[in-house]
Order: sequence, then C-alpha cells, then structure tokens
Amino acid sequence: MTGWLDGRRALVVGAGSGIGRAVVDAFGAEGARVAVLERDRAKADALAAARPEVPVVVGDATTRAANDEAVCAAVDAFGGLDLLVNCVGVFDFYRSITDIDADVLDDAFDEMFRTNVKSHLHSVKAALPALKESGQGVVLLTESTSAYYPGRGGVLYLASKFAVRGLVTALAHDLAPDIRVNGVAPGGTVGTDLRGLPSLGTADRSLGDTPDRAAELAARVPLRVALSGEDHAWSYVFLASGRARGITGETVHPDGGIGVSAAPKKRS
Repeated sequence: MTGWLDGRRALVVGAGSGIGRAVVDAFGAEGARVAVLERDRAKADALAAARPEVPVVVGDATTRAANDEAVCAAVDAFGGLDLLVNCVGVFDFYRSITDIDADVLDDAFDEMFRTNVKSHLHSVKAALPALKESGQGVVLLTESTSAYYPGRGGVLYLASKFAVRGLVTALAHDLAPDIRVNGVAPGGTVGTDLRGLPSLGTADRSLGDTPDRAAELAARVPLRVALSGEDHAWSYVFLASGRARGITGETVHPDGGIGVSAAPKKRS
C-alpha cells in the first residue's frame, strides 16, 4: 500500500499510544498530513519529538475547547480537514454490575461515558465545518469487539461502546451525503495503554500490562493471532480512503474472527 491517502488532511484524537499512534504512522505512510489531540503531556512530547511534522495539541478530548483548538491547529497547518479519527477510551477491567459499589456508580458512569462517548461527540462537532468544506469528509470512530460480544469488558465499558456503535449509525444518517461515518471495532490489542477509571481505583492500571496478554489474546480467537495497533490501523486507512467511498454507517472488525469462534467446525 502506497499513497492511499495522498493529499488528505487528518486529525487523530487520542493518538499518544496504541491504536491512535499506529493510525498516525499509517496515515503518514499513506501520504496523509496528520495533526493530533492528546491529553497526556509525556505522550504528546514523545510523538512531537518522533514526528516533528505533526502538529500536536495537548488537551482533554472530552472538552469542547480542546477539540476546537485541535481542529484549528489542523486547518491552520494544512489549509483544511478531510479526515477525523477518534481513538479515545478508558476501560473498566471487566467489572460486572455486582462488582461496582452503589456509592461510586454515578462517578464511574460519568467517567466512562464522558471519555468513551462524549469525546467522540465533541470531536465530530468541532470538525464538522471543516469536514463539510472538504467535500470528501470522513469520520472514523473506535468501537470495540465489546459492542458485539459479551465478556470482552465490564458493564460500563460494553454500554459505552454500544453507544459509540449507535453514534456511527446516527451520524452516518445525519451527515450523508457530505460526510461518510464508519467505525472500527478492534478486538483485544497488544501494546495498548488502555487505562481504568479513577472512581474504581484503576486509573494507573494499563490493560497492556496484563501478564501473558499476547498468548491469551491469540488463544481466544479462531485465527490464533494477537493483534497490535499497527494491525488495526490498516482498517482505518481503508475506510479513510477513496476505495471505501461507497461505505458509510458500517463497521470493520479486525478481531481475529471472534464472531465465528462459537461455530462448530466441519468434519472432514
């Protein structure tokens, strides 16, 4: 693949590590100019040092101000915006409703949905004028296998990713024909820095630090692969490209085939 995104101008929200960072690199490799919004100062500084051509805004993607600033930075640098990708997310480390104390439920819900859902709405809202002006605008939101199969997260995480799944459908309907909107629903990912919720005491815990994670991920899918952010990034490249110009309101599932894992194998 070379040049699939030649001349395209992109903003990736939540790009300091994991899938977001891989999307920045893949988009750049395919000819796009990319700007970034990232909350973590250390990650933002590392990205800026490694990719000095990438405008990096440090800010909280759950706020209007940070998204407005990032869109303005992209438009100022590139003269417009064609592609918006949101990879922002937090995790609940498989907490069932039975494992969440009633006295922290309100805070945990607010933290999860503010990050996993409201950040997507703010980024889309901020980018809309520039994407419409582009004439070929594309929005890509990050769903999860959790929005399709139970057991891949806790009750709050699954609910939030179902909400993102709904956003893809609603936005694709509302923004057509000017803007295409699609989702990517990655399965478990090695090298992720997906973290938990302060209210649940897991803000400093990273899903990527789980012992033997690669072996565990490979064992639970038919293809027996442990996928990385780099693997997932090519789904975003395809959906962002002109080769997907007839696709909107859909989701690509780079998940190792988990959807057929329960199907019985044919006997030879």
